[in-house]
Amino acid sequence: MLTRAEELILLAVWRLQEEAYGASIRTHLSNVTGEDWPIATVYTPLDRLTRKGLLRSRMGAPTGGRGGRSRKLYRLTGDGVRALNTARSVTDAMWKDLPDPGLSLT
Repeated sequence: MLTRAEELILLAVWRLQEEAYGASIRTHLSNVTGEDWPIATVYTPLDRLTRKGLLRSRMGAPTGGRGGRSRKLYRLTGDGVRALNTARSVTDAMWKDLPDPGLSLT
Protein backbone atom coordinates (compact mmCIF):
# COMPACT_ATOMS: atom_id res chain seq x y z
CA MET A 1 0.00 0.00 0.00
CA LEU A 2 1.12 3.52 -0.78
CA THR A 3 0.75 6.46 1.55
CA ARG A 4 -1.18 9.40 0.09
CA ALA A 5 2.08 11.38 -0.20
CA GLU A 6 3.77 8.49 -2.04
CA GLU A 7 0.82 8.22 -4.42
CA LEU A 8 0.90 11.95 -5.18
CA ILE A 9 4.68 11.90 -5.68
CA LEU A 10 4.44 8.95 -8.09
CA LEU A 11 1.70 10.78 -10.01
CA ALA A 12 3.84 13.93 -10.14
CA VAL A 13 6.80 11.96 -11.50
CA TRP A 14 4.55 10.42 -14.13
CA ARG A 15 3.13 13.83 -15.07
CA LEU A 16 6.52 15.58 -15.24
CA GLN A 17 8.23 12.80 -17.22
CA GLU A 18 11.77 13.96 -18.17
CA GLU A 19 11.47 17.02 -15.90
CA ALA A 20 10.86 14.98 -12.73
CA TYR A 21 13.48 16.08 -10.19
CA GLY A 22 13.07 17.05 -6.55
CA ALA A 23 12.33 20.75 -6.93
CA SER A 24 10.02 20.34 -9.93
CA ILE A 25 8.08 17.60 -8.13
CA ARG A 26 7.73 19.82 -5.06
CA THR A 27 6.53 22.77 -7.16
CA HIS A 28 4.02 20.60 -9.02
CA LEU A 29 2.63 19.15 -5.80
CA SER A 30 2.32 22.60 -4.22
CA ASN A 31 0.55 23.96 -7.30
CA VAL A 32 -1.92 21.08 -7.50
CA THR A 33 -2.70 20.72 -3.79
CA GLY A 34 -2.46 24.40 -2.85
CA GLU A 35 -0.29 23.44 0.11
CA ASP A 36 3.39 23.95 0.85
CA TRP A 37 5.44 20.77 0.50
CA PRO A 38 8.66 21.10 2.51
CA ILE A 39 11.50 19.60 0.51
CA ALA A 40 12.02 16.80 3.07
CA THR A 41 8.43 15.65 2.49
CA VAL A 42 9.40 15.08 -1.12
CA TYR A 43 12.95 13.69 -0.91
CA THR A 44 12.32 11.17 1.87
CA PRO A 45 9.50 9.42 -0.05
CA LEU A 46 11.49 9.66 -3.31
CA ASP A 47 14.31 7.70 -1.67
CA ARG A 48 11.85 5.18 -0.19
CA LEU A 49 10.01 4.73 -3.51
CA THR A 50 13.33 4.21 -5.29
CA ARG A 51 14.38 1.56 -2.75
CA LYS A 52 10.99 -0.17 -3.22
CA GLY A 53 11.62 -0.29 -6.99
CA LEU A 54 8.67 1.96 -7.84
CA LEU A 55 10.96 4.69 -9.17
CA ARG A 56 14.30 4.67 -10.93
CA SER A 57 16.72 7.57 -10.62
CA ARG A 58 19.62 8.83 -12.70
CA MET A 59 21.80 11.89 -12.78
CA GLY A 60 20.96 14.36 -15.54
CA ALA A 61 23.40 16.48 -17.49
CA PRO A 62 25.06 19.38 -15.65
CA THR A 63 23.12 22.63 -15.94
CA GLY A 64 24.58 26.11 -16.29
CA GLY A 65 22.00 27.68 -14.00
CA ARG A 66 22.96 25.47 -11.06
CA GLY A 67 26.67 26.14 -11.15
CA GLY A 68 27.21 23.07 -13.30
CA ARG A 69 25.56 20.67 -10.85
CA SER A 70 23.50 17.76 -12.14
CA ARG A 71 19.91 17.07 -11.18
CA LYS A 72 18.75 13.70 -9.95
CA LEU A 73 15.95 12.72 -12.33
CA TYR A 74 13.22 10.20 -11.48
CA ARG A 75 11.22 7.87 -13.69
CA LEU A 76 8.32 5.59 -12.89
CA THR A 77 8.95 1.85 -13.20
CA GLY A 78 6.46 -0.83 -14.24
CA ASP A 79 6.01 -1.68 -10.56
CA GLY A 80 5.31 2.00 -9.90
CA VAL A 81 2.56 2.05 -12.53
CA ARG A 82 1.07 -1.13 -11.06
CA ALA A 83 1.14 0.38 -7.55
CA LEU A 84 -0.68 3.48 -8.83
CA ASN A 85 -3.28 1.37 -10.61
CA THR A 86 -3.87 -0.60 -7.40
CA ALA A 87 -4.21 2.63 -5.39
CA ARG A 88 -6.68 3.96 -7.95
CA SER A 89 -8.74 0.76 -7.82
CA VAL A 90 -8.90 0.89 -4.03
CA THR A 91 -9.90 4.56 -4.06
CA ASP A 92 -12.57 3.93 -6.71
CA ALA A 93 -13.94 1.00 -4.69
CA MET A 94 -14.10 3.13 -1.54
CA TRP A 95 -15.98 5.92 -3.37
CA LYS A 96 -18.38 3.59 -5.15
CA ASP A 97 -22.02 3.83 -4.10
CA LEU A 98 -21.44 6.14 -1.15
CA PRO A 99 -24.65 7.58 0.22
CA ASP A 100 -25.36 11.27 -0.28
CA PRO A 101 -23.41 12.96 2.55
CA GLY A 102 -26.28 15.43 3.07
CA LEU A 103 -28.54 12.55 4.05
CA SER A 104 -26.21 11.10 6.67
CA LEU A 105 -25.26 14.35 8.42
CA THR A 106 -27.38 15.39 11.37
